[in-house]
Amino acid sequence: MPSLRNILHKRDELTDNPAPAVVAPSTPEFKLIRTDTHTQEILTPPSDPTDTAHLSSPTQETRPSFSPRRSFQLFNRTSRADSASSQSPPRRERSLSKIFHLDSRSRSNSRDSSANIPADLPQIDDDRGATQQEREALWEKRATVLVQQNPQFAHPGSYSPGQVEESLGLGLGVQARARSSSQSCVVDPNTDINIQEAIRLHESGDLERSTHMFGQLADPNGPNNPLSQVLYGLALRHGWGCPQDPARAVTYLSAAASNSAAVEAEALRAGVKKGGSAKGELVLAMFELANCFRNGWGLAKDPAAARQYYETAANLGDTDAMNEVGWCYLEGFGGKKDKFKAAKYYRLAEENGCPTLGNSWIWKDKYNPK
Repeated sequence: MPSLRNILHKRDELTDNPAPAVVAPSTPEFKLIRTDTHTQEILTPPSDPTDTAHLSSPTQETRPSFSPRRSFQLFNRTSRADSASSQSPPRRERSLSKIFHLDSRSRSNSRDSSANIPADLPQIDDDRGATQQEREALWEKRATVLVQQNPQFAHPGSYSPGQVEESLGLGLGVQARARSSSQSCVVDPNTDINIQEAIRLHESGDLERSTHMFGQLADPNGPNNPLSQVLYGLALRHGWGCPQDPARAVTYLSAAASNSAAVEAEALRAGVKKGGSAKGELVLAMFELANCFRNGWGLAKDPAAARQYYETAANLGDTDAMNEVGWCYLEGFGGKKDKFKAAKYYRLAEENGCPTLGNSWIWKDKYNPK
């Protein structure tokens, strides 16, 4: 039985997708091909090793059955007269500078960019000399920009200015911490009691009643509670006491992120550097949205957005996000590989009590901060 308290402290197990069935490979077919810069030909081995008469060029009738190698297509050149039987129309040549520089740069940019990442996203310099508290305020501002300027995350239940002010004024919250970085939740005392009861029902195995309660508390036209929106989104994503609905799960996770970001943005404007009353909910929602972007749960896969969301949550204290963004930098998921940054985030995760087996390499001197 899944424990919500564990969900609030540890990342979700990525075991939803079963391993694909093993299919026996078909018998490989071997073909000998001789090529030069412009042409290629099939070689038929003779039955007698001493007989080389069969090693002749193929006839024109056999050549069209083979397409040129991909490296040949790169130059988009027409074939020579001896291979003029091809029916493909000639293509316009491209310059080598365009092929090897402009095109490669555009591919790199498309990999690192995303419609889910605002163009004016604040860039944070690790060497700026700011205090830890100041840096955390910068990353929290970055989090609010990531969420508030994402067109996918607009929803009808967004917090009004009055609700934001009320949330900042109340500062009430449950004590069940939303994961390693969570702080208080924006709720009134009755909502607090109902959330604790829904968690109790979930852990006792009554998933249907638990999820129903989370749905009521998450209702944008009702309590509109961010923590409940995260937990209801997780229930919809994994089918806890309800049919699986990943797309609807994203709606509630993004609602939680938007509402929390509205509170935190106002707190930042008021000069609160340690974060407002919805900081924990914002970080939790960002981590779960990063999982959605990474795995394509309820929306299109977006590696670049996943890495940005993981990294922002990691710098706001989420240890699971530290490990995930470390993996992103190590494997080049969502952007270029960077072992120095991978080591940095893996070290942070270990320092915060979330080590990864086999990561002793991160402590080599060459990965020390410069």
